Amino acid sequence: MSKRWFGWAGKILEVDLSSKTIIKRDLPENLAYGFLGQAGINARILYDLAGRGMNPLDPAAPLIFGVGPLGGTMAPCSGRFTVTFKSPLTGIFGDSNCGGHWGPELKMAGYDHIVITGRAEHPVYLWIDDDRAEIRDARHIWGKNTWETDAAIKQETADNTIQVACIGPAGENLVRYAAIICNLARAAARCGPGAVMGSKNLKAVAVRGNRGVEVARPAEFREAVETAVEAIKKDPLYEVASTFGTTAITGLAQMLGFLPTRNFQQSTFEGAEKLRGEVMLEKYVTGHKGCYNCPVSCSRYCRVDHGPYAGTMGEGPEYESTAAFGSKCGNDNLEAVLHANMICNQLGLDTISTGNTIAWAMECSEKQILTPAILDGVRLHWGDHRAMIELVRKIAFREGAGDVLAEGAPKASRKLGGSDLVVQSKGMDYPAVDVRGTKGMALSFAVSPRGGDHLKGLPMYEVAPDIYARDIREQIGIETTPDYWLRYETKARLMYWHENWHCVVDSLGICKLEGIALKPLLPAHFRMLLASATGWDISVEDLERIGERIWNLERMFGVREGIRREDDMPPPRLLNDPITTGPARGHGIRREKFVRILEEYYLLRGWDPETGIPSEAKLRELGLEAAEETK
Repeated sequence: MSKRWFGWAGKILEVDLSSKTIIKRDLPENLAYGFLGQAGINARILYDLAGRGMNPLDPAAPLIFGVGPLGGTMAPCSGRFTVTFKSPLTGIFGDSNCGGHWGPELKMAGYDHIVITGRAEHPVYLWIDDDRAEIRDARHIWGKNTWETDAAIKQETADNTIQVACIGPAGENLVRYAAIICNLARAAARCGPGAVMGSKNLKAVAVRGNRGVEVARPAEFREAVETAVEAIKKDPLYEVASTFGTTAITGLAQMLGFLPTRNFQQSTFEGAEKLRGEVMLEKYVTGHKGCYNCPVSCSRYCRVDHGPYAGTMGEGPEYESTAAFGSKCGNDNLEAVLHANMICNQLGLDTISTGNTIAWAMECSEKQILTPAILDGVRLHWGDHRAMIELVRKIAFREGAGDVLAEGAPKASRKLGGSDLVVQSKGMDYPAVDVRGTKGMALSFAVSPRGGDHLKGLPMYEVAPDIYARDIREQIGIETTPDYWLRYETKARLMYWHENWHCVVDSLGICKLEGIALKPLLPAHFRMLLASATGWDISVEDLERIGERIWNLERMFGVREGIRREDDMPPPRLLNDPITTGPARGHGIRREKFVRILEEYYLLRGWDPETGIPSEAKLRELGLEAAEETK
């Protein structure tokens, strides 16, 4: 008899597209109690199924969807899901976290995870309707964009309330940073999951769930939910987050001097005022939207009614997309940014890597590394938003210059030149933070198991120390200074704590904007929500230990693929050149000081200081002996 689960649905759906078989399995208890769910269990499954050297686009390579034990419950901001895979962009560990409503729908259909392997002989989509799951023909929607695909599947199922996660032309054409899109604008994008989905001839995963989610102690859970919502609404940044969403960061980044400009050549942008969230709100926002059960509703719905980009509409853009198509490309035309964001959602592209790749191409054109002959007769220049928009389309369809740019700047530079101009770690290009002005993030981006990445350990504590000084002191034992973001001291400890708890949040299934980045919720909230939902009375210390276990497992995936200490350094541009503009002018990453905090970080982690490999003692302590045997 199957175990009765609370919080967790207790089921994993295994789909082999090659053999057209679908099997439902019970969720093993050791996975639930050892890795929580969503990102953590996904990582364990990926480690076990994707051996050393496996091609990310091989039919046998797994694509894993996961929802956490709080997903689909009354817990605030519990609309997240994670897709995990071997990255076609980097060749190492890859996962992408996504909001909206798809994740809760999967949980309400009765599943915690979907594990997809194989390659269909022709385009298909997976249809899940509670207990019923089937593989359906998708040849009639192959080639459609994500908005058209969403509409077509809803029409075919005669239900506009179903949730559809799908790829566009970029995924079909195996662009290495292709995204999976749900709710027309929510994106699982980083690391290229859309390309993995496209390699399997899988156009979409559509879900309808009517089961609900049962919790262990309903009255206690309601109290924990009310406490968490109250904490979110009392947070000093609640009103800002609710009003502007992440676009509020544009002004902060400009003020503190970490806004990447012209492919990270500068860290402030003279056109930043035109890209601020206040401008977007005043001119283009027509309404606010929230993901499932979110008291913040940080997303905005925008529309452009006039000019060359009239007809542009949809959710977003977020700060990262604004910087990617704005300051990074030297572009202050906000309507062009809105349009680029919309077509990336329609075509199924990661806005960060798309903008980064185009910004790199612009600098290479400026320095005559990429000639008009290579760029289809165009000489790119900073701020050329029309050429930028055209390149987005060419990348998605791999047309002309778009074919090599679809490989991503790290890979394209090996063929075309300009490798020293690519700001990346471990094959992943950097998001919108010039880490020369934020030393904790410099460490975070460099050691992330995904490569250059802000979402595995984003320490917002670092850039708002005046607001969160008490939390930093009480939770981590760190005393801050007025210019804390510019200092190296205590950053190893800061990142160690943040990384562990980011793994917890990503595995519970709640949003990290409220869950850990802006800090209204603290570890005690996570414990109360988990314990009352599942009936598992775990301590805060043991919960953090699970986060540490997940982090080390993701590290071991990279170790198995050859990642070592030398891969944990910032890119040359940020390591060698100081900031030349703005309030952080003159600041850089001093190699000797960075090496010192890296070694301190290894010591805290229990990793070998010479190689960066987790020690046998640490792996045994965390119950990861099997990972140790395959390093």
